[in-house]
Amino acid sequence: MLSVGNRLVFIKKKRLEIMKLLYIALGILIPPLGVFLTTGVGSTLFINIGLTLLGYIPGSIHAVWVIAKQDQDLNESVYK
Repeated sequence: MLSVGNRLVFIKKKRLEIMKLLYIALGILIPPLGVFLTTGVGSTLFINIGLTLLGYIPGSIHAVWVIAKQDQDLNESVYK
């Protein structure tokens, strides 16, 4: 049986996984919104807007890549 502390960690991990999936879904449906929610306003957002204006698919691919890369960077910093 999980203790209260372990349950909270488990719930937080599940919540983060759900948020990541939501960001990826937004990155596919509305690429600049997914990038904005992940990185905020910056050069990455403007690159994504440009790619989305050039074509929907390049913008979506870039958005999913940015979201996955951000998650990977966060995981590496937490587990070091």
